[in-house]
Amino acid sequence: MTSPFDRIRPAATTARQVADLAVAFGLTIAPGQPADAAVTCVASDNRVIRPGDLFVALPGARAHGAQFAADAVGRGATAVLTDARGLEFAEGLGVPVLVADDPRAVLGSVAAWVLGNPADDLMTFGVTGTNGKTTTTYQLDHLLRALGWTGGLIGTVETRSGDRVIASTLTTPEAADLQALLAAMREDHVRTLAMEVSSHALAQHRVDGIVFGVAGFTNLTQDHLDFHGDFESYFATKAELFTPARARRGVVTIDDTWGERMAAEARIPVATLTTLPGKQADWTVTDVAPSGTGSAFTLTHRDGRTLRTSTSLPGAYNVANAALAVTMVLEGGCDVRDVSEALAAADGLSATVPGRMEVLATAPRVVVDFAHNTEALELALAALRPTTSGRLAVVFGATGDRDPGKRPFMGAAAVRGADVVYVTDDDPHDEDPAKVRAEVLAGASPDGAPGTVVTEAGGADSRTVEVHEVAPRADAVRAAILAAGVDDTVLVAGRGHETIQEIAGVDHVLDDRVEARAALAARTA
Repeated sequence: MTSPFDRIRPAATTARQVADLAVAFGLTIAPGQPADAAVTCVASDNRVIRPGDLFVALPGARAHGAQFAADAVGRGATAVLTDARGLEFAEGLGVPVLVADDPRAVLGSVAAWVLGNPADDLMTFGVTGTNGKTTTTYQLDHLLRALGWTGGLIGTVETRSGDRVIASTLTTPEAADLQALLAAMREDHVRTLAMEVSSHALAQHRVDGIVFGVAGFTNLTQDHLDFHGDFESYFATKAELFTPARARRGVVTIDDTWGERMAAEARIPVATLTTLPGKQADWTVTDVAPSGTGSAFTLTHRDGRTLRTSTSLPGAYNVANAALAVTMVLEGGCDVRDVSEALAAADGLSATVPGRMEVLATAPRVVVDFAHNTEALELALAALRPTTSGRLAVVFGATGDRDPGKRPFMGAAAVRGADVVYVTDDDPHDEDPAKVRAEVLAGASPDGAPGTVVTEAGGADSRTVEVHEVAPRADAVRAAILAAGVDDTVLVAGRGHETIQEIAGVDHVLDDRVEARAALAARTA
């Protein structure tokens, strides 16, 4: 097994002396170990070590990385960085051993130093928030390329270095992989970087060694509370991006109270953005006009600067994502006239985002989206409802071993927004899939069972919703599409671009888009 980022490393590197590294970061070279060596790159996974690498051995949940130091040295590592406990495993290998109190906390900065701080040679844009990070970074990359720059992209779906594309395994790569990737981008003459910055990445020091030129904030909703514990901790982690150690300037969408708070508590200069009528902000979205699957809109600064453009993706939340992308570029120093002309030439923000409101068919309309929490599901259904003349169906599930508190809320959101609901599996992981489905169904119907549900709106506003439980997931996708009328819309939500489903520790090939196309072919047959 190798890291996908092993294939994206700089071809040329400069040797750095271990003694200089120790001085630069206040590290101790373990006594009795060699002290004279040079390193050219950094890795924290022994399986991807190449000759000349510094192997950073981190403590793990099940094993200490230093237990693999001998293998790393055998693959060519010329030095090891670890903690006091790791020193027990790393001594006697014939290479210098550097010791840090918390090697993870210095990994990103050390990797950046060894590689000559590659982020400093890029115009960097980092996007955080619960929903919208992927779409916003794609729109950023689309606009920056339209302005004539060679772009880089790092996120949930894929990584791009100019014209090189590789699938991603993490929203934000591990620190050593990330710095090697940035150094490779520099060799590819990449000028700009649009990057998703997850809360896990901030908490785990993955983006250390980067000070973003512009940081952007989308929104904050319930997600990842299994990792952060509560909303306050989740918010505090996101807020780290808006500090001088992480970014020079920020753009914050203030359409929710968390955004308002983020703007108020940011420790760097921030520009505010809103899409809500009557709300005051530095940048305001007005005159939104749905057109086809997307919307045109006007973006205006309080000083009078203005431009009109469009997004090809449906829904008000995608207008917010598109506006954030444009605003970040403008706040990065680009002239509004240049941006307006580039957008006009590029037919607006028309980037295709894999698995994000991706339309696979039109009669019935079949859409695949990554919506995997309550608000994202609500927004996706609300975006599709106005353009659905028939019934709106949704296929979704909840992830096992992750934030169980959101499951009933997702079930309730599906019933509020759809006419037909198919509760199925997402990634069960090591949890019983039937138990996860039951917790979703508990929010979807009064008795927690499939059947017909009458919404609580009352009177003429009440609706009758069909609720089905269908597993495995491929069967649910097929059932929904085969049952749909030509005027109906089927939203397959939760997995988007993902192609692997994990069940009890076993990876199964499953791509919602492949299953949907197979069901559409069966309709034709």
